[in-house]
Amino acid sequence: MKRIILIFTLVIMLGFNANAQKGLAAGTKAPSFSGVDQNGKKINLQGLLKEHKSVVLFFYRGQWCPYCNKHIKELQDSLQLLTGKSAYVIGVTPETSDNISKTIKKTKAGFSIIQDKDDNIMKAYGVNFMMDDATFTKYKGYGINLEANNGNSRHTLPVPATYIIDRSGKIKYVHFDPNYQKRASVKLLSAEL
Repeated sequence: MKRIILIFTLVIMLGFNANAQKGLAAGTKAPSFSGVDQNGKKINLQGLLKEHKSVVLFFYRGQWCPYCNKHIKELQDSLQLLTGKSAYVIGVTPETSDNISKTIKKTKAGFSIIQDKDDNIMKAYGVNFMMDDATFTKYKGYGINLEANNGNSRHTLPVPATYIIDRSGKIKYVHFDPNYQKRASVKLLSAEL
């Protein structure tokens, strides 16, 4: 219980650091991106939009984050509702492929998840922020080592955000909230598709 309270406190502190980020606005052309998902499938936005009516793109911080895991599980539990509307769901994270595997094991995620190894996707969508050294040290003291989790020393995390991108490549819907606990509900995403 103490660990959960400490993580909650750290989450709030990270939310304040993320306030400077704004994310992209609805109506903006979605930046192109590509990657390889956990199953070795090559992913690129243009290809996905040729095959699907829309893309639900969400950013999460890592397998160590209980709020991320809860959101991913909710997306998985209602995946047919979203894919039934010809949406392709894809998660983007800075965590390593080994840690993506841990996320999938915890959440049973059956949709594509790609590692944003160089933070390029997070930067393009305006969701990246740098964790300060003091917060990094506190996280490490609680057993959360971002350097090991992400495989680099940048201490970059995404603001939890979700974008719906329509077939024309425009951002139709944005959920961007530095409050780590607030995520776009499946019900809301489904209504926007």
